Amino acid sequence: MAAALIITSTAVPLTATPAGAHAAPTWRDVVVTGPPGAADAVTAAGGEIIASLPVAGGVAARLPAAARLDARWVVAPQRELRVAAASDATTATAAATLRDTLGLPDDATGGAGVTVAVVDTGIADVPDLAGRISRRLDFTGTGNGDGYGHGTFMAGLIAGSGEASGGAYRGVAPAASLIDIKVADATGSTDLITVLRGLQWVSDHSRQVQVLNLSLSSGSTLPYQVDPLNQALRSLWFRGVTVVVPAGNDGPGTGTVTAPGNDPLLLTVGGLDDGGTAARDDDVVGVWSGRGPTAQGDAKPDLVAPGGHVVSLRSPGSVVDTAAPQARVGDRYFKGSGTSMATAVASGLVAVTLGEQPKLRPDSVKSLFTSTAYAAPGLTRAAGGGAGGLDAARILSEAPEWRSTGVEHAQTRDMATLARDAKQWAAFETVLLKGDAAASAALWEKLSPASREWAARAWAQLDPAARAWAARAWAARAWAGAGAEWAARAWAARAWATRTWTSDEWSARAWAARSWAGADWAARSWAADRWSARSWAWIHPDR
Repeated sequence: MAAALIITSTAVPLTATPAGAHAAPTWRDVVVTGPPGAADAVTAAGGEIIASLPVAGGVAARLPAAARLDARWVVAPQRELRVAAASDATTATAAATLRDTLGLPDDATGGAGVTVAVVDTGIADVPDLAGRISRRLDFTGTGNGDGYGHGTFMAGLIAGSGEASGGAYRGVAPAASLIDIKVADATGSTDLITVLRGLQWVSDHSRQVQVLNLSLSSGSTLPYQVDPLNQALRSLWFRGVTVVVPAGNDGPGTGTVTAPGNDPLLLTVGGLDDGGTAARDDDVVGVWSGRGPTAQGDAKPDLVAPGGHVVSLRSPGSVVDTAAPQARVGDRYFKGSGTSMATAVASGLVAVTLGEQPKLRPDSVKSLFTSTAYAAPGLTRAAGGGAGGLDAARILSEAPEWRSTGVEHAQTRDMATLARDAKQWAAFETVLLKGDAAASAALWEKLSPASREWAARAWAQLDPAARAWAARAWAARAWAGAGAEWAARAWAARAWATRTWTSDEWSARAWAARSWAGADWAARSWAADRWSARSWAWIHPDR
């Protein structure tokens, strides 16, 4: 019988600069975000630009170790992200009846006209994906293909045709188109800057992409408000790309949802185990699935989807394929578990939904998914199930009646307004930080009425704690007079509220290393031998 494979990811501190770069510790690779002008700030500090990353609101750069930027900028360190895997020799659990559990009809037309960007380890050229991949991009410099095996598995769950299995292992949206965005090499390794470069491509071509699947997670200690990865994904969301991310596999303890699944905006998916049956009353949240609340108190995941013992495509000769031959199902397929898989399943269903109702924007897709989730005794919020299990039948029956809200269309207008006024906002922020009352008032008046109206609404949207902090922080500003200038204070408060987590800069903070394997999986036997899940996770020597 095939063994199940958990394919997940981890993040650890990067201890050296890439080959050919300046030797550590003289230089450090970072992502600098903030108002327009990040490149100029880096250059002024004696640094070098690696890549422009408008999707994250900044640049990737190489800074001298002693360089410091002023308070306008958030400096995030380069990080290594790594997909990892663990095995499980459980043979009693059958392969998940994925489409039956979701309530999908037995056809191959779902997702027609929709494109899903798969940001992962690449996608192998396998028969079940013939004609499904519209474009391949390699940001690793190692060439196309999937030497690790993770991205191919995700692609199969999303859009595999099921040709080699007579349709038994068909993906959720078999008529969808895929874009293969390879950001990790054959060891499963990648880093923050490489992933951001992949996301930048999606941003530059956002009209071609409706769904983004990022089945990677990290142990980032950065709050979502300032983490460059979260910011990039939020930017894509506001551009109309529905971004689906995992809850991570650090469960079952509370507070184990990981970045970027900690972001309240994005669609965060946990993993359920359906026990190999189409019945829903025996569904439970996988013990490995991350549970909320997040470090900042947000309830996550949003819902759960099949992620336990699911079958998808094998990448022949890849790392995971050769490491766990017992996980093979026939000649073409593989069996695995994890929130990576649940994320891909949800991404596929987003594609099917947009094929039926293409005008839905991301917020409406998320609302539709969570409001139609099914309940089960093992899928409660307390158990880590969020709103419940992903219910394709209800989603597709209700999708034709759903419409994007006025708020979502207002967000689109806001993004355009702020882009038009970007230089004016940057100038306003500069003098505001200097405490120059006259210049601040003058530049405020030069902003467009739409920008000032956005600032007023932005203040209202702050949570009570942030508003209280902002009021205290700005009460001492004697130059902040009455009238229209309150909106300027509101905008500044909002900008600073997202930075209250930072004292100087985040470059001194290391991302926490994660083993990403649930404790129950780590101790199980594999091929009659004891297997430690942590042997698949590269752990930083300082931890």
